[in-house]
Amino acid sequence: MPAESTFDIVSEFDRQELVNAVDQARREVATRFDLKDTRTEIALSEKELTITTDSEMYLATVRDLVQTKALRRNLSIKIFKFGAVQEISGGRVRQVATLQQGIPEETAKKLAKLIRDQFPKVQPRIQGDVLRVGSKSRDELQAVIRLVKEHQDEFPIPLQFTNYR
Repeated sequence: MPAESTFDIVSEFDRQELVNAVDQARREVATRFDLKDTRTEIALSEKELTITTDSEMYLATVRDLVQTKALRRNLSIKIFKFGAVQEISGGRVRQVATLQQGIPEETAKKLAKLIRDQFPKVQPRIQGDVLRVGSKSRDELQAVIRLVKEHQDEFPIPLQFTNYR
């Protein structure tokens, strides 16, 4: 048995599932009666999702539609960080959602503090956009996973647990 067991806390999403969710949303926008003539465009790039349409009302509808499709594909809606609504030419509106992947340093520090306060023998270490948690006791690591799952709503990003060794 190794001297120390570890696992990683990460924040990532399945890119292909997101592509599929956006494609489903595009198809539904094209066929829905209330959205048919709104000139709605949903563009997915590497780091952001852009929705362009005729009015803020249609924008809210399309945003909800994209989030619903993402939820049905087991993606957290926390991956979307929607920016402000911008007015563009022709009376149209646009909203850009940044896709959140990786744990920001501030959030990693909050997570590490939460873990250290409850479990003094456990060592959380920030490694880039991953938080590695190590301990000699596997039971403590499983208790840390339960703790983080209980407090998941307090963090602005979805969290997953990987590389449990």
